[in-house]
Amino acid sequence: MTAPDAPLNPVQIEQNIRACAERIHKGVTVTTDAEREAKRLRREYDAAHSRAYLDHQGPAHEKKYAAELATQDEREAAETAEIAQRYAERTARAVEAELRAWQSVGASVRLMYGVETGVGR
Repeated sequence: MTAPDAPLNPVQIEQNIRACAERIHKGVTVTTDAEREAKRLRREYDAAHSRAYLDHQGPAHEKKYAAELATQDEREAAETAEIAQRYAERTARAVEAELRAWQSVGASVRLMYGVETGVGR
């Protein structure tokens, strides 16, 4: 990797842009998988909570609390999966911001090198 303060050339910038694009592409799968897992675990928690609520033998005001205590592991798994999903989404947004930054750097370097791009040269 190039030192942070070293001058960049258009080829290096293009490589970084392509790397970001590849990471964004892979990130779609990562975020989708994380969302799928979070939803699956949330369904499992909801079902376990409902079963525990219905199975509790005791006064109605105890059922909710008994169900919460009986399904702590399922709830923790669902919450952990939701945190992983949000982390994947934040990471994807960060890579998109990095791509925009590289595109901006690319525009600056093109100006510095005097490279013309586009139609009508």
